[in-house]
Amino acid sequence: MTSLAAAAVALAAYAAPVTDFDQAVKGARMRWETSPHGPLLERILPPTFEPAQLPEPRSRGAQLVVQYCVQCHNLANPAMHNPEKWPVIVDRMVVRMNGKGNLGTLMKEMMAGVEAPSEEEEKVLVAYLRKHGQRAIDPQRYPELEQPSGQSFKLACGQCHVLPYPRRHTAAEWPAVVARMEQNMAWMNRVVGTSRSPTEPQLRLDEILGFLQKYARKG
Repeated sequence: MTSLAAAAVALAAYAAPVTDFDQAVKGARMRWETSPHGPLLERILPPTFEPAQLPEPRSRGAQLVVQYCVQCHNLANPAMHNPEKWPVIVDRMVVRMNGKGNLGTLMKEMMAGVEAPSEEEEKVLVAYLRKHGQRAIDPQRYPELEQPSGQSFKLACGQCHVLPYPRRHTAAEWPAVVARMEQNMAWMNRVVGTSRSPTEPQLRLDEILGFLQKYARKG
């Protein structure tokens, strides 16, 4: 049996409803190791978001995110995208799970054994992702965005998603979130400020964190 076929068999056996999120993610990573497409799949999303960090982690929506999304890449954070963007993204992912898409025959090979959600499950999945999607900041309420601290925030966060609403987290929660975003930027080869050339954009974590904590949610 080829490594890809073995991965497909393992995935088919795994299609039962997921009850242990951490094991689901671990199982997906093990499947990638047996697939010739594993390195490509693993690089799609950074591996910095864990099941316990999902909003409402024991809800059906969270279960479906783990059950279907980790078949092909690391766990997706609902805050990766704003609510308006999620339906189109999920629709595109379901097309790919069904072996179709822009890679032609290769897509069918890569998706061998992958399960796609039912129409009802897709609705639940989209509703969950939209509910917990990234809320964009209102620039009219934050004139500081045009000052140095705000510019650092715009440069860093705007590379990957809409600028996050500072009240999404408390001042105590933001340091861990910013640290995870720094890891994500390094993974995605975004601006991380590894050099100190005055001619290149720099990631100024102190300014970014200061801005977010200043306007963070209280308690």
